[in-house]
Amino acid sequence: MMVGLIGAGNMARALARGWGEPVLCSDNGSGRAEALAAEFGGEALASNAALAERADVVVLCHKPAQLDAVAAEVGDRAKAIVSVLGSTGLDALRAAYPGTPVIRTMPNTPVQVRRGVVCWAPAADVDPALEQALRERFARLGRVVDVPDARIDAASAVMGVTPAYVALITEAQVDAAVKHGLPAALAADLFVESLAGTAALLAARDHDTLAVRREVTSPGGSTARGLAALEAGGVRAAFLDALAAVMGGRTP
Repeated sequence: MMVGLIGAGNMARALARGWGEPVLCSDNGSGRAEALAAEFGGEALASNAALAERADVVVLCHKPAQLDAVAAEVGDRAKAIVSVLGSTGLDALRAAYPGTPVIRTMPNTPVQVRRGVVCWAPAADVDPALEQALRERFARLGRVVDVPDARIDAASAVMGVTPAYVALITEAQVDAAVKHGLPAALAADLFVESLAGTAALLAARDHDTLAVRREVTSPGGSTARGLAALEAGGVRAAFLDALAAVMGGRTP
């Protein structure tokens, strides 16, 4: 299956790295498509129309505001459309590409190391065999999770931002450790490995966060004091405010 990426920014690069094989790509003249094609032995094409004619599936990785302009170039040439455009629902995608099978997705950047999460919402009229083939292609990048179209924006506010949040938390923990004399590289290694192990533990425990916390928290002990400090610092309120901010102030 030959994949064509329209747009060659961070998400297109993450997808291409995760698949690790040649792709067709195009951009708006930035030159990033050439670099992407060179990295994986693919080909940068001069137009979106040419890309759509040659690709088995066109993945929309451009800016959401360019939806109609890109659709006008592609026309009815695409065999299938997979969108990673934020805040762009199936109704808008189907209106832009009438008669073309459309699937809405939202991946996060760990797809580049095949540990990503891909929210998945096919249009109701997509052929099941085609949908399965595309699902298998994206499953190579991590876990594909079915999410209703109406809930993908909220899901993205959880999983899409997580790499940035975890990177920020890692920086904060490492900075704190350095102040207490631990070398930065060692602190980062300890914390990142602990994050990976804790994620695996939570998955094995069916996301029972309370049980995982209790196993490491002795009454009046160091972990209890640390948790109390985080609560006093408003960690829960901060995440609530962050989610609201990502959602553009929308209320549940």
